[in-house]
Amino acid sequence: MKRLMVAVLSIGLLVLAACNSTQGKETDEVVKIGVTGADTPYWTLIKEKAKEKLGVTLELVEFSDYIQPNNALANGEIDMNSFQHLAFLGPAIAENGYDLVPIASTTINPTGIYSEKYEDISEVPDGAKVAISDDPANLGRGLLLLQKAGLINLKEGVGIYPTPEDIEENPKNLEITTMVSQQTARVLPDVDLSLINNGIAGQAGLNFKDSLLYDDPESEEARPYINVFAVKAEDKDNETYQKIAELYQESDVKEAVKADTNGGSIVADIPAKQLQQTLDQLVEDVKKSNE
Repeated sequence: MKRLMVAVLSIGLLVLAACNSTQGKETDEVVKIGVTGADTPYWTLIKEKAKEKLGVTLELVEFSDYIQPNNALANGEIDMNSFQHLAFLGPAIAENGYDLVPIASTTINPTGIYSEKYEDISEVPDGAKVAISDDPANLGRGLLLLQKAGLINLKEGVGIYPTPEDIEENPKNLEITTMVSQQTARVLPDVDLSLINNGIAGQAGLNFKDSLLYDDPESEEARPYINVFAVKAEDKDNETYQKIAELYQESDVKEAVKADTNGGSIVADIPAKQLQQTLDQLVEDVKKSNE
C-alpha cells in the first residue's frame, strides 16, 4: 500500500511539474520588432529589460530598407516596428492603405548638411554634387534644409514633401542625387554635400552639431520628424507592446541611445494622442496632394 501511495504521489508531482513547465512556456511571450539597425547597445539593453521586467523575449527583425518594415507589420509578419518618423509613416498609410498607428515616441534625429570638403555653406561651388535620401519624407526634409541654407528656392506652398521638380531656383546648379537613406553617410567622401539623418550620421561617427547646417529638433516644424513605435490599429491598446515602448524612456536606455548615436538622437516623450493627431494631419495632406 505504501509503495502504491508513493507511486501515485510521484505521478502527481510529475504531472504538476509538466503543467507548470507548459504554463511557463505560455507566459514566455515573443514579440517581433522590425528595425533597420538591430546591432546596437541600446536595443541589447531593451531586450534584457523586456526579458527581466516583462518576461518577454524580443526578437529584432532587421530590414535593409525603409519600405519593408511597414509591409511586414501590415501583413502580420512582425508585431511592432521602430525605425521611422511620422512624416515617413504618413505617406506609407495614405498610399498603401495601411491601418497602422503610433503608440509611443522614441527619438528625434536632426538632419544635417555634411561636407568633408567645405567648412561653410558660402564655400559650396557651382555644380556641387549633393547626396540626399530618396524616400518622400526625408527627401522633402532635405530639400527644405537646402532652401534654408540659401542654396535653392522651392515653389511656394509645397509643404513638407517637395521633390526636385519643385525646385524653382537652383543658382549654383547643384547636382542632386537621391539614394537610399543608409547610403547618404557612406558616400560623404565622394560628394560635396550630403544630407544625413542623424540616426544614420551618429552610427557613422558624425554629429549634427558638426554639420554645416541642421534643422532645429526643438522647433514646432520638427514635430513630423519624431520617430515612433508603430503597431497595427487593432493592437494599439496591447499592454505588452505599450510596456515595451515605455522601456525606451528609462534613463539608462536614454544614455545608451545618446552614446550609440554620438549624441545625435534626442529621446522624445510625446503622448500617443498627440502623435496620432500629427499623423492624421500628415495623411490628410498627402491624400490632398495626390488628388
